[in-house]
Amino acid sequence: MAETNKPLLIKRYASRRLYNTETSDYVTLEDIAFFIREGREVQIVDLKSGDDLTRQYLLQIIAEHESRGENVLPVDVLTDLVRSYTTQAASVVPQFLQASFEMLREGQSKAMENMGKANPMAAMPGFEAMRAQQEAFFKAMTGGIIPGSSTPAKEEDDLGEIKSQLAALQEKLSKMNK
Repeated sequence: MAETNKPLLIKRYASRRLYNTETSDYVTLEDIAFFIREGREVQIVDLKSGDDLTRQYLLQIIAEHESRGENVLPVDVLTDLVRSYTTQAASVVPQFLQASFEMLREGQSKAMENMGKANPMAAMPGFEAMRAQQEAFFKAMTGGIIPGSSTPAKEEDDLGEIKSQLAALQEKLSKMNK
């Protein structure tokens, strides 16, 4: 397997076809967008001149997505970007955008990390009682037939269980409200 630390080298031929040097096949802009979404860095170079065309093709990928209605960049932001090319702000804008996207990536990473640590519902007081209540309710609604078994449970037992679970749940909720 190719080393993913190095950028994926794409060569543009005179015919404007794009060639993936790792897999030895031609690729489209959508393929390149997929590689990037998968976390891969890409570098696109002109085969004849050796010029780096990465920026040009990345802008083209963004333009195609925007033209298909996949709008990520508001018109105001695009207008400000155009303005920054003709003002002295051009020297500050790239650093600002880079810092903003880094903060966004870090924020997304931390949010995903925190979501994966624990189910916030499980830590909520009374969660286990609610889960048991739902289970008992399911049994009651299905006529007492427990999934995987062919014998119905006793109605009196289910009703008594539901009542006790409801009382426990109400007690926990009242403690939360105090």
